[in-house]
This record gives sequence, structure tokens and C-alpha cells, in this order.
Amino acid sequence: MSSRARHVHFDFSALSARDRYKLLIGTVIPRPIAFVTTVDEQGRVNAAPFSFFNCLSADPPIVAIGVENHDDMTFKDTGRNIRRTEQFTVNIVDDAMVEGMNVCAVAFPPNVDELAAAKLTAVPGTHVKCPRIGEAPASLECQRYVTLEIGRSREIILGEVLAVFVREGLVEPTKKYVDQRAMDAIGRMGGDGYARTRDYFDLRTLSLAQWERREQAHRKPGKADNENATATVSGRPIPADARELGFAATSTAGTTSQQE
Repeated sequence: MSSRARHVHFDFSALSARDRYKLLIGTVIPRPIAFVTTVDEQGRVNAAPFSFFNCLSADPPIVAIGVENHDDMTFKDTGRNIRRTEQFTVNIVDDAMVEGMNVCAVAFPPNVDELAAAKLTAVPGTHVKCPRIGEAPASLECQRYVTLEIGRSREIILGEVLAVFVREGLVEPTKKYVDQRAMDAIGRMGGDGYARTRDYFDLRTLSLAQWERREQAHRKPGKADNENATATVSGRPIPADARELGFAATSTAGTTSQQE
């Protein structure tokens, strides 16, 4: 890189909540989508998507969703149901489910079954009372772990994953490797934007020894032209010495990384 790009500075203490929101959802991208199903005390099903969501821990297995309250600060159906039943299911959204997910984002009254309106299938829960969505490539049944009230307008709900259901053909049952390409998950961008995960590549984390060998190779003068030949991934060049040290141009399902 020949020069450092200039950046525009935004002091959040001087911004409105709306402007902070726009900057956050426009920069923290893409965000995974939790298509959350819950039930109330009468067993009525609610389904709603949330993009303030992620996996925070594997031991214990914890996921987190950020649930915003209504404008009058009353709880949305998802937040209220989780408070009362302490259970919820996170359904992963693939490309085929986008239209149904968007229907469930409509502000229906509590007595409307969003899954029925979206023509999605409610499958009875196994470890929890709330159903999972049959069309989802994967579903995580969760027990509420703790709820963090971080202000009047929003709460963060941590859930302990009790079980995960993965569509047959998408997971190797012995080694537990998931075919991430076949999951075909989508992510949330800023505004009305969404992103597909089909532009996929593997990038292994280097060991210290591999990094040192790469740096030493870069310092060697007079390397032949054929040694400097490059491959590309999604239009990005990958030097030959880096490919030898683990930078893959093709993907295999179920690879793992040291990164979180």
C-alpha cells in the first residue's frame, strides 16, 4: 500500500442515536441473522429476524441477540416471550428463506402467526417448547442464560445452546464439519441491504514459524519471475510463497480456523 487512506472522524458523543445507528449498521457488516422463534404462555408462536446477533462462546455454548423495544418502550413479542418462558430458537436464514423471513419482519399484532403468514413450517421443539423452522438449514434451541438491559430501548439476551439441528447433507456427522457453502446463509448489511455468502475462500491462520519464513522469503533479492507468479481469490492476488504457507485459492467444506 503506497499511502494511508484518509478517514472521516465521528465522535459518537456528539451524534444522535439515529446517526450512531446508521454508522454502526453500515460498518459492522455483514451481520449474521437470527430468525428467532418463541412462544407465549398460551403456546402462540412468534417469529422475527434480528441482525444484532452472533455466537459468543463455545464452552459454554452462548449466542447473543439484541432486541429493541417498541417506540413506547414496551417489549416486542420476542423479548416478552423470552422473559416469560426463558426459551427461544435461533433459525439460520438461507437464500431460499429470504422472502419468508421478510414477511415475518412485518409488525403483525401478537395474535398473528408469522410462520403461517410466511408459509413456513413450524417443527415442534425437542429441548424447548418453541418450534424451529423446517426450511432453515440449521436451528439452535436455546435456554435464556442472562438478559442485559443496556438502556431503556434495548436489551441483549444471551442464550445457552441446548441443541443444534442441521439439515441432512450439510454436516459430516462424525467430525461435525458443516458444509458452509451448502448452508447458503445470508447476512445483513446497512439500510435495506443483504449479502450472500457464495463468494467464499479459505485463509489459514499462519503459525509463527510460517510467518517468519514468509517474511524471510520477501527479503530475498533476485527471485525469479516464475516464483513471483500469483493466483487470485475473488480478484485478490495471492503470492506464490503465501500459497505455499497455507493461503488456499479453493475451498473445502468443514475447514476450521483459530480465529473467532
